[in-house]
Amino acid sequence: MEWTDLIIALIGGTAAGIINTLAGNGSAITLLILTELLQLPPNLANGSNRLGVFSGSMVGALIFHRNGKLNLERSGPYLIPTIIGAIGGVLLAVWVSNEQFREVFRLMMVLMLVVILVKPKRWLRTTDYERAPRLWVAIPLFLAIGFYGGFIQMGMGIFFLAAMVLGARYSINDANAVKLVAVSAYTLLCIAIFQWQGLIHWPFGLLLALGQVIGATIAANFASQHPQADLWAYRFLVVIIVLALVRLFFF
Repeated sequence: MEWTDLIIALIGGTAAGIINTLAGNGSAITLLILTELLQLPPNLANGSNRLGVFSGSMVGALIFHRNGKLNLERSGPYLIPTIIGAIGGVLLAVWVSNEQFREVFRLMMVLMLVVILVKPKRWLRTTDYERAPRLWVAIPLFLAIGFYGGFIQMGMGIFFLAAMVLGARYSINDANAVKLVAVSAYTLLCIAIFQWQGLIHWPFGLLLALGQVIGATIAANFASQHPQADLWAYRFLVVIIVLALVRLFFF
């Protein structure tokens, strides 16, 4: 492997860390690097990718917490089902290729763009803990999101944000903080299961993880300190979904 490939992987990991912290779908970059640039098979790339997802999410969550932007006491009904669902997803992922889910992901991104662009003020609200969704709605929803995240991860952050902002009435900034806790918690379990099956390439995974830690540090400090972080996170989310759709439909 050329040294230029290592630099590209590090830069790509940094970009993915920023994307995952402020929006989601950074794995679209890292999985592409692992499969196309570093030539890993899909299942091995899926497992190796989790090292960076965990590292970046954990660092981002710690920075949000340090800056007083993380409230875990109110987030249990969303965190616990997500983690449980992810365990089921990763158990399936070690046996089934994720390629067959690409078409579903494409359609979900189209739907998500429509949801984000219609009534954008919904995405710029402040957190309202008194208007939480009923548990019979929240638990199945977050179980499903967790299952998807455990299975493929790519795009999970976007779906989680939509559920937290539109359903749980969180601000996009507070939702990002909770998202990072959920992702880091279940991804640690995913890493253990993928490693048990021998589906992690540690040198490549750690290289991308280094980049994602750098990216998450930059993004989390910005999101937890900038006075207009919610607005910029919303704009960034729209851009990421549009870019994902361009890639999915035209490349």
